[in-house]
Amino acid sequence: MPSCITSVNNKLICFFCCLWLPATLFASNNPANNEPHFTVAQISAFAKKVEKKLGQKGARVFILSRVGRPREQLPAGIQYTHTALAVYSKITTEASDTIPGYAIYNLYQKNQQTDRSEIVINFPVDFFADSYLLETGIIIPVPKLQQRLLQDIQAGMHQKLHNPRYSIIANPFNQQFQNCTEYVLDLLNAAIYKTADKVQLKANAKAYFQAQAVEVNPLKLMFGAMLAPEVALSDHPDTPETATFTRIARYLEKYQMVQEVFVIKAD
Repeated sequence: MPSCITSVNNKLICFFCCLWLPATLFASNNPANNEPHFTVAQISAFAKKVEKKLGQKGARVFILSRVGRPREQLPAGIQYTHTALAVYSKITTEASDTIPGYAIYNLYQKNQQTDRSEIVINFPVDFFADSYLLETGIIIPVPKLQQRLLQDIQAGMHQKLHNPRYSIIANPFNQQFQNCTEYVLDLLNAAIYKTADKVQLKANAKAYFQAQAVEVNPLKLMFGAMLAPEVALSDHPDTPETATFTRIARYLEKYQMVQEVFVIKAD
C-alpha cells in the first residue's frame, strides 16, 4: 500500500479496496518481491525441463510466460501474469565457465518504486522462482523472426524500446506506460516491421494487434488507480485493454509468424 496513507480511515479504505481488486493488480512481477511457492529443487527441475524442451526444438529465441497468482484471481481472458523473451546465449557461470543456455529478457517493476520498471536479464530458474503454478506458455516464432529478434537484441533494441513508466494494465496502443507483455509486443513489432520508431510501432499495433479488455469492475479499477501507483487509467480513453500472452500468440498465428505455441507443465 502507498506509504502516504497514514490515517486509520484511509488504511481501512485501502484494505477493503485491495480485497475487491484482483490480487494481480497489487502484485509485483519481480520475483524478488514475492514468496516462493515451490522448493528450489522443484523450480530448478522445471526450469531445466523447459530449457531442454526448447533446446530440442532448436529455438534460438522464444516467448515464455508464468502464472504468478491463482488463476481464479485473474481477470477473465488473462492466463499468465508475466511474459518475457528468452534468447539462446553463451552464459558465464560463477566458476567462469562458459555454457550454452537461455537468457531471459524481462521488464520488471522496481522494488521500491512500483510505477517504474527496469530491464532485468536472468535465467529460467530465476524466471520461475515466483510461479504459483509450475506451468509456462511458450511461443516459438518462425525462424526468420527469431533471427531478426536476435539481431535486434545484439544491437541493444531491448534497451531502446524500454519505457520505464510502468502500469500493470498499460495500453499497448500508446507510449504513456508499458508493462512486461507490451514490452515483448514492442520487441516483436520492431523485428517484424524493422523499425525502432515508437510512433510507427504503436500505429502498427493499433492496426493489427487485438488487445485484451480488462474485465474488472470500473469502480474497482478507479480505486486501484487511486491507491496503487502501478495501476493507471490515464492512458485508456475507453474500456481499459492490455497486451497478454494469449493475444500475442493469436497475433503471430494470424499473420503466420509463429512456428509453435504450446504449454509445458511440471511432471
